[in-house]
Amino acid sequence: MPRLTPDPHSYARPLEAVVRRMALDLDVDLDQQRLSGSVTLDVERVDPAARELVLDTWHLDLGAVTDGDGTPLEHHLGEHDEILGAPLTVRLGDSDRVVVHYATTDRATALQWLGPEQTSSGRPFLFTQSQPILARSWIPCQDSPGIRAPYDATVRVPVHLMAVMSAENPTERSTDGHYRFTMPEPVPTYLVALAVGDLRFRELGARSGVYAEEAVVEEAAWEFADTEAMIEAAERLYGPYRWGRYDLLILPPSFPYGGMENPRLTFATPTVIAGDRSLVTLVAHELAHSWSGNLVTNATWNDLWLNEGFTTYFETRIDEEMYGADYTSMLLRLGRQELEKTLADASPEQTVLHAELVDPDGHLPKLPYEKGSLFLRMLEARVGRETFDAFLRDYFDRFAFGSMDTPTFLAHLEAELLAPAGLTPADVRVEEWIHGPGVPDDAPVFSSDAFTLVEAQVARLLAGTPADDLDVDGWVSHQWVHLVRSLPVDADQALLDDVDAAFGFSTTGNIEVATAWFELVVGAGWVFERPAADEALADLLTRHGRALYLRKVYTRLAATERGRERAREIYEVARPTYHPVSQGVVDRILA
Repeated sequence: MPRLTPDPHSYARPLEAVVRRMALDLDVDLDQQRLSGSVTLDVERVDPAARELVLDTWHLDLGAVTDGDGTPLEHHLGEHDEILGAPLTVRLGDSDRVVVHYATTDRATALQWLGPEQTSSGRPFLFTQSQPILARSWIPCQDSPGIRAPYDATVRVPVHLMAVMSAENPTERSTDGHYRFTMPEPVPTYLVALAVGDLRFRELGARSGVYAEEAVVEEAAWEFADTEAMIEAAERLYGPYRWGRYDLLILPPSFPYGGMENPRLTFATPTVIAGDRSLVTLVAHELAHSWSGNLVTNATWNDLWLNEGFTTYFETRIDEEMYGADYTSMLLRLGRQELEKTLADASPEQTVLHAELVDPDGHLPKLPYEKGSLFLRMLEARVGRETFDAFLRDYFDRFAFGSMDTPTFLAHLEAELLAPAGLTPADVRVEEWIHGPGVPDDAPVFSSDAFTLVEAQVARLLAGTPADDLDVDGWVSHQWVHLVRSLPVDADQALLDDVDAAFGFSTTGNIEVATAWFELVVGAGWVFERPAADEALADLLTRHGRALYLRKVYTRLAATERGRERAREIYEVARPTYHPVSQGVVDRILA
């Protein structure tokens, strides 16, 4: 296992002193939109001569800093950096416990406070999103994925609301608004999560359930009914689930990601509630993180592919276990399409797997996910699935609850997989895959009979067949996305009218299909001449805050002067409803 090493995106000095346990004591003030209280940090002096503990902070209102007995400790807050925040250096003295009293400010980038008008319950809501380095905006901490610690928390909220965390959770509201949490397994700070709202719980299985606001909870429970079966499928592949429970929290639409793999409590977007269970592969992805990411974590954000590439590979293996190879082949084709779009708009140095990032949020969308997964698929093809599965299961067991960096993984790969199979790193072009640009030409190619059917119907459409006469019975959402992506970017306006009239893409409730459609018709200029479609576009961008989809549509809008003007009009209304993560994405696009 790699030793603790400095992280370029954290001020922490773990080779000197490292946090080994954390305890939070917080009051949640939804009117003032502030967390206040303290964090208690138990410290190990890795270097016996260490006299300082260095923590990461971001615009926190700091109060007293003491030892465990309340004796003040000398401390200093350094200069603020616009990416990393400010270091808090604490003189330890004779104590190995540090207590920092603090409150968050309105610049806490991990927190989104929602007013009653932004929730289905009509009550306020709070959720955190700490990845990659936003935990420091609500907890003074060593904010590096390579530093892990168990935690406890006491959280006080208004009595009509419930608090949940990435920890052992209640299923009923407390009578006094006081909640106590324990996460017994060590986790990095980006996986510490809190949400407060008018929540209900529904059981899905013996160790799984779903939390959501009352108006959403029954739909969510139906949509995610396969969760327990997914856990069992994952365990068949790569060993026991080690986190106790696997629950889901369905957040309001402003949540900036599809899902966030917080241990024991995945945070998920409501955009995956399509009414037909067609988008639940998101659950497979977040569940897979319980092994790749949460169990074995990238040591720094430069090594993100070790989280997301492995998880994307694992996700599709769960999908294959659950729904079969034909279904999974569609997902693999769509993933490759996403990767090719990313590569087409990127410079070569942006497309390497092991990146050297100034900003830890600087990875290209989908690059570490899809290129990393392709690398693993290539390895599987070279050594055989049975051998590769045994290697991965041993990897998760051997490095459980630890961190992994790219050089250490590549050495492990050579010793434990390649050499026993009679291969060298050169034989599988490891250097090209990890440090080279683009995708090597030995990447797997995926075929899909379901997509062949789609392509035949697109050919008929382009040859003049009316959209109403196409053979589309029984299609799933992945086929509809492929149909839209298969239409030419300079498609005839009348053809787009025909397609939308037949299939209702502008008003579909399926976020994947709607996003693919608006990417196409914005680029074709079609949407600007059709008030109903333009209104549907504005509704999509205002109602949903998921950064992946916002990035796609706003980028397409920003490609022309007319589109940029319309994007700014929509964004002026929508921006206050977005999480700071999504605001940052769109700000950069429209800057």
